[in-house]
Amino acid sequence: MAIEENFDKEILFSSKTLRIADLGCSVGPNTFFAVQNIIEAFESRYQKHQELNSRIPEFQVFFSDHTSNDFNLLFTSLPQNKPYYAAGVPGSFYGRLFPKASLQFVYTSVAIHFRSEVPKEVMNKNSPAWNKGRIYYIYSSDEVVRAYKAQFDRDMEKFLQARAEEIVYGGLLVIVVGGISHGTHHSQGHGGMILELLGTCLMDLAKKGIVSEDKVDSFNIPIYHMTPQEVEAAAERNGCFSVERIEDIHHVGSDENNSLSITNAQEFASYIRSGMEGQIKKHFGEEILDVLFDTYKKKIEDNPSIFKSGKALAFFILLKRNAIN
Repeated sequence: MAIEENFDKEILFSSKTLRIADLGCSVGPNTFFAVQNIIEAFESRYQKHQELNSRIPEFQVFFSDHTSNDFNLLFTSLPQNKPYYAAGVPGSFYGRLFPKASLQFVYTSVAIHFRSEVPKEVMNKNSPAWNKGRIYYIYSSDEVVRAYKAQFDRDMEKFLQARAEEIVYGGLLVIVVGGISHGTHHSQGHGGMILELLGTCLMDLAKKGIVSEDKVDSFNIPIYHMTPQEVEAAAERNGCFSVERIEDIHHVGSDENNSLSITNAQEFASYIRSGMEGQIKKHFGEEILDVLFDTYKKKIEDNPSIFKSGKALAFFILLKRNAIN
């Protein structure tokens, strides 16, 4: 629908190759489903407006993520009859990844909530924003919250400026990300609750002497759950994109009341482990992983209602590259 209504047909018919980038791609099947849906939308747009003797462009898809991503697994999983040429682009999307004006469509899903780094203030014992005893910010002081927000603002400025240089005039940038609704306190979001619970598990391990308290104090998670309005404000400050659409999306895994449905504690603990294992292993070592996530599973079993009071939200934002810098 976004491509049908917002993608300029002049770009479609003047391009021999349409270049699409998936930033922060995963290695699972959802990556390929998303790309297939994007290409089918372009094909539908073309077929409805095709001109005499015109031919549909070829598609080139760039899958981009950090160098730690398993690109070998990604490429061995590529669909055999894919209607596009595939390439991998390693690197951080908080900097340039592609030549100027080389992309017509950029897509990122469940990725830009990751910050480029933990705010330096929360790691400094002499700072008012030192986040002692916690690994996240939802129950921390206002100084900690402001430090995370400032890091988000800096990162989004870099992200949007890089995309502004890479996307052609009239090209589209689609952002899908989990966050919180405007006016909702950070402590009421599911994402924050999930990470806060993990922090209490680490403190339990510190009390048992499995890890040191100093080690926990020096660990913070570089994630900021934003509101749609914060992304919109970042785009307005950048000035290179118009905000075409903002929509709330029913969060995957949530019930009709928009609260997260957890039916299997072990499955959920494994899901969180898959997303957080790399950061925890790097900081604490591999040896704590099993006991940490076993503790996490037990806390979910003992307190299943912890996720019922929060609010699960994902949102879709469509930005269009302006013709004026």
